[in-house]
Amino acid sequence: MSAAQIAVVDDEPRMAEILAMLLRRDGHKVDVFAGAEPFLRALAEQSYDLLLTDLMMPGIDGLELLRRARAVSPDMPVVLVTAHASVPTAVAAIRDGAFDFVEKPFDNDACRALVHRALQVRALTRENRRLRAALQRTGSPDIITHSPAMREVLDLAARAARSRATALVTGESGTGKELVARTIHDHSDRALGPFVAVNCKAFAAGVLESELFGHEKGAYTGAAGSRAGVFERAGGGTLFLDEIGEVDLDFQAKLLRALQTREVLPVGGTKPRPVDVRIVAATNRDLRAECAAGRFREDLYFRLAVIPIRLPPLRERPEDVLPLANHFLARFAAELGREFVGFHPTVETWLKGHPWPGNVRELENLVERAAVLARGEVITRDDLLLEANAPPLASADPDDALPLQAHLDRAAARRIRLALARAQGRRNDAAAELGVERTTLYRLIKKFGLDDA
Repeated sequence: MSAAQIAVVDDEPRMAEILAMLLRRDGHKVDVFAGAEPFLRALAEQSYDLLLTDLMMPGIDGLELLRRARAVSPDMPVVLVTAHASVPTAVAAIRDGAFDFVEKPFDNDACRALVHRALQVRALTRENRRLRAALQRTGSPDIITHSPAMREVLDLAARAARSRATALVTGESGTGKELVARTIHDHSDRALGPFVAVNCKAFAAGVLESELFGHEKGAYTGAAGSRAGVFERAGGGTLFLDEIGEVDLDFQAKLLRALQTREVLPVGGTKPRPVDVRIVAATNRDLRAECAAGRFREDLYFRLAVIPIRLPPLRERPEDVLPLANHFLARFAAELGREFVGFHPTVETWLKGHPWPGNVRELENLVERAAVLARGEVITRDDLLLEANAPPLASADPDDALPLQAHLDRAAARRIRLALARAQGRRNDAAAELGVERTTLYRLIKKFGLDDA
């Protein structure tokens, strides 16, 4: 088993160091805390694989620490260290979620074996969650990209998913920021938890506070009952805060406090509630410039941008235009119950040369319109219904000078690429759709250089 990150909490320094020394000999990384409060502050910043805590401590005792720690990190095993006189209390704590307890004075080998079992359970829980999430994702579309820039973005998102650190996704409107946020969620150990998206721009300041933090009965006119906010409703999962650059300074201060303490105070409430949620925020604004102008808190910016992810606009990754267009065409063909061979070569040329100010969303809308209006199996200029001031399509077909066989090969290649896109790369399914043998399809894929399709 690989080294684990373990926390030891005990108000007796000698006992804490003995435990830490024992666990470090097994290669684990151990942080020692003299009480519950410093540990809880640390837990708000990082995760631990295991907590060993003394049961009897002044202030926040082991039972209360167990409850608070599990509210923040439900999957973290908690082992109580207790004297003989408090064993019944420790047994009762197991019913409240403790993994097990160690009785003082403890046997070193027995203690190490218990830690090993707890970490095994933790590892199995994580692996089970990962596998179940992978099964859930089977068949769901991935982000379509051939560009190195977007592949770097996806690699960064996958690495970010391994932690609970906040991420800030920036980019122009229509670049797919929510899709990246969902990718982070789907590849994290929170994948089976909820993914809740909130557009901060859609709410007035007072309404946004209630939406995010919840409210108590009678907090304002019309509040007939208590209601949990999205911070609580997204518990155990991911909360996506879109258009975060639009919130005012007053609310920014409240949001910063919630991120720092991992607690929310409902509108009209007096007692904060602990929350266990991973935050991914997004904006199309330059938040550094907003900070310089005094419109965005710098401390909140740094709290959100622990992992900054910039999405390049579509004009910076032209190699993605045609794969995305073909993907959207296959999707809309399935929705409309139609068959399309693909785009006319002049349309492909125009698609690759258009600057796409509306990014992927503009491309998606254009392809949907063309799919609805198309008269035949090939998307033509007229099907795009371009505005009068749009750049013209090439007037001449570049294929006109090609021999007949070259024309046929290009049409066949487009049809095969479309079938592969519909089948999400499953070649057996694509061959069945095309009405050819699997070996024939493999030969044509190789002939037309479609191995990356």
